[in-house]
Amino acid sequence: MGFDMTEGTIASWLKKEGEAVTKGEPIAEIETDKTTIQIEAFQSGVLLKQLAQPGQKVPVGESIGVIGDVGETVPAAAAPAPVAAAVASPATNGSSAPAPVAAPSAPAAVANTGRVIATPVAKRIAEERGIDLRLVVGTGPEGRITKADVESFAPAAKPADVVIAAPVAMPAAPVVAPLPVATPSTADAQIAAIASAAASGKPAAGARTPLTKMRQTIAKRMVESKTQVPHFYITQTVEMDAALALRVQINESLKAEGIKISVNDMVVRAVALALKKFPAMNSSFVGDANGAIENHADVNVGIAVTVTGGLVTVTVRNTDAKTLRQISQEAVGLAGRARDGKSQPGDFGGQTFTISNLGMYGVDEFIAIVNQPDAGILAVASAQQTPVVRDGQIVIRSIMKMTLSGDHRAVDGAVGAEFINEIKRLLESPWNLVL
Repeated sequence: MGFDMTEGTIASWLKKEGEAVTKGEPIAEIETDKTTIQIEAFQSGVLLKQLAQPGQKVPVGESIGVIGDVGETVPAAAAPAPVAAAVASPATNGSSAPAPVAAPSAPAAVANTGRVIATPVAKRIAEERGIDLRLVVGTGPEGRITKADVESFAPAAKPADVVIAAPVAMPAAPVVAPLPVATPSTADAQIAAIASAAASGKPAAGARTPLTKMRQTIAKRMVESKTQVPHFYITQTVEMDAALALRVQINESLKAEGIKISVNDMVVRAVALALKKFPAMNSSFVGDANGAIENHADVNVGIAVTVTGGLVTVTVRNTDAKTLRQISQEAVGLAGRARDGKSQPGDFGGQTFTISNLGMYGVDEFIAIVNQPDAGILAVASAQQTPVVRDGQIVIRSIMKMTLSGDHRAVDGAVGAEFINEIKRLLESPWNLVL
């Protein structure tokens, strides 16, 4: 559910052992660092065994349950194993137990002189450990190098080795100062202070709230981005009067279908078309200072969504090929599932560019931090009635400010300027969004 996700926690099972399940039906909820997602059954049958229980942490790529036919038995030795070891379909005659399938042995490493294809987390681990990915054999789809491939190529250091080696960067976490030993008198004073603060509805002086997993992840990702990515910023203003007028017409025509196009939907569409025209913005910087720029074939626009306790980014895939109607329907579904804690696999990750829109809060303008591994993020403010000069006359227009934050390692300011100007052009000539 993200390039740096390494494990998930079983939040709950939606089906009991022995219950029938249908392909595509939600069977369990998995809690990640930033949200809760629903896992769907990959085939129809019966949930024969729950291999992981609520509250248990499970590494990415391991099995959490077994689905088979009525009457099948699960071997007593069954235990969580890599997905590659459990892809075989169970017997269909209902008379024999599903046989365990051994994971394929890794082939010998052979230097890859062509383009290296690897998952983002595999790239990150390889970079941290100084591994040349050209020497790693990928076992994923189409030879893609996975996290497991990198880890098996160079096993993680033992705890004793870590102590001897350089300090290891730890995830962001609250720093709690040691509390003084309370004597009876000071303890009474502390209790009285806490009780008084609670009665007034104010937090006690010095009270600290531990970070949730979501906030830890946000803190870690934002610090990494702000310290690793050399940002540049470009702000542009857009006259939204034509776009707002067209939106009214479109929504009136879609009223019977219950579909309502938002300003953000129009921005998403404009960004997708601009990314197609300026593919340099649809890229990622990979590796260290001597790394490379990875150009993405697909345009997948991420949308920042506020949820309880933090922020997540949902992804509208192949955005440039979708109409305003399709973008609207998909965005509503993605955001709704994220806020309800019912997100599905595929809702997150894989974005090639991100939009953060705070227009609903009436902000004049703001700057967003690049959402790695994207080359840029667009911060969108509210459209406000503003006096402007047109043909020597002062007139009122709906002006919206947007700011592009770019990764200067992957793209230059001149390209960023052309890109944001194209977004402006599309929004000010909004028929281009529907034609």
